Parts: sequence; C-alpha cells; structure tokens
Amino acid sequence: MSPVRVLLTGSTGFVGRAVLRRLLRSRADGADIEVRAVTRGDFGAEPAPEGVERVRADLSDPASLSGAARGADVLVHLACLVEGDDDACERTNVAGTRAVVGAARRAGVGRIVQLSTAAVYGPGPHRGIAVDEVAPAPVSAASRTRLAAERIVLDAGGVVLRPGLVLGAGDRWVVPALGELLRRVPARWDGGRGRSSIVDVEDLARLIGALATAPDALPPGVHHASHPVPVRNHGLMTRLAELAVLEQASGDLPWEQCLTRLRETPGRVSERQFTLLARDHWYASEEIWRLTGCAPGPGPLDRLAGAADWYRAHLAAG
Repeated sequence: MSPVRVLLTGSTGFVGRAVLRRLLRSRADGADIEVRAVTRGDFGAEPAPEGVERVRADLSDPASLSGAARGADVLVHLACLVEGDDDACERTNVAGTRAVVGAARRAGVGRIVQLSTAAVYGPGPHRGIAVDEVAPAPVSAASRTRLAAERIVLDAGGVVLRPGLVLGAGDRWVVPALGELLRRVPARWDGGRGRSSIVDVEDLARLIGALATAPDALPPGVHHASHPVPVRNHGLMTRLAELAVLEQASGDLPWEQCLTRLRETPGRVSERQFTLLARDHWYASEEIWRLTGCAPGPGPLDRLAGAADWYRAHLAAG
C-alpha cells in the first residue's frame, strides 16, 4: 500500500507546526505518511525530519508553486495572512489559495482541507450557532479574504474548518491580547460571563491530521472546529492566573464601564477585538469531532498547563 502524501502549506506557522508534529508522530507510530512542507521563509541549517520534504514557495507568487503538488494525495492548506491591508490579504489569502488549489487539482490531489476562522461571522454576539446560521459578516481584510478563500476550496470539493480562539505554545495573539486588556481594564469584564469557542492547538492538529489521513474523505463542507464545550471568560482568566501566566482580576466591571476604561487607556488591542475576546462568541462544534471519530479531548483549560511555560517566557520577553 502506497503512503499518504500530504502537501502542507503554512508549515512554520502556529497551527502548521502543530500539524506537522502530529503527522510526524503518526508516522513514528507506524502510519505510512510523507509530508511536503511548503513555507515562504528560510529553513535554516536544521535538516528536515525523516519523511518530510521541504519546499520554499510564496502564495502571493503563483509561479513559485510550480510542481509543489506533484504526487500529493492530500492538500492541507493552513497558510494565510492574518494581518495586512486589502491588497496584501487578497494576494495571499484569495489569489494564493486559488493558485495552490489549482496546482493541487491539476496534480490530481483528491482531498483538500483548509483552515479558516470563525471570525468570518463578524462582531456578534454569537451564541451556539450552527454553520452559517447567521450570515458571515467579516469586518477585517484578513477575515473577508479568508471567507472568499473558503469558496475556492469548497468549489474544489474540499473541507473547511472554522475554529474560534486557538490556544497553546506558539499563540502570539489570544493570551498576549488578554494580558494587555487586563492591564488596561483591570477587572472581571462584565463579571467574566462571556463564553468563547476555544480549541487547543494540539487538539486542532489532531483533528486536521485525522481529516488528512482517514481512509475516506468527508464530503465538501464547512465545519466549526473548536472544542464542543464553550469556555467562560472568568474560567479562562482564572486558569491563566492559577498558572502564573496572567494576574488575577479582582472586582467586576459592567461592560459599558469596561469599554470606557479601554478607551481611556490606548493600546494595541482594539475595542472590536476586546468584544471578541470578552463577550459571547461560541459556535456549535460537535459535528466535526463526531464525523471524524476524533475525540475532542478534555478541553482547552485542561491543556493550558502544557503551554504555561511557553506563555510565561513569551510574555516576559515581550
């Protein structure tokens, strides 16, 4: 039986590194998997692990993808631009997705899995909605173009995943943003009642690995890809304080006063992002775990201990 040959974009990103680790772990456990890892950056002096072929390419330069998909069975498309203006996001997230999906289809790749984001739904609040139960209404260039990229993948017969917040070692946005917000608004925001869809990066990687290597591909479609049980903001902030990642908040502050305090103390995190992190944004996410037979795990709060050292070092350095 021939190996499963996976073409992996975004292999040096936050989620991409975790997916590559998961595929290599499966290989070490006896699965017959080969990975062609695409990145636009330098590889450095470290040799590629056994079973990994490295390819340098840039999604904003379609010509650089020539031959990248040759011989592949599965495209796992994780690369995207999460910050940038309209033109930059359009080049990478839309034109780049069109280029890599086109290359995959010309090469006869039979399975495509793409990572998108629940941020395509826009400001919210969202409470337990199913896929597209509310119409997507993205507000940033990154989210608008990632939504457009979904259509390209779906038209090619692929599966699209929309996780909410992703935590774990390598997270340079969620927990650092929570830390900044706690300094600017030192309180339990609206009593910490807000619920969020969250997934640990290693659990998300397990899910993506299962989708890539299962004997049978899922039908084309969009799926929420967070842990099925949403997390209250109070629970998340308390757990981060217990692990000495962030300070413990004391005292409740009504939401309107939270916004007033935020506006009085300028910083990097916007009011829209504060709302996303602190108020209800959770999505029905049971289906994809059931369809893949992949257990969602104990939940992101239980996983945080494994990332606590990384978070403490990153926040101290930043």
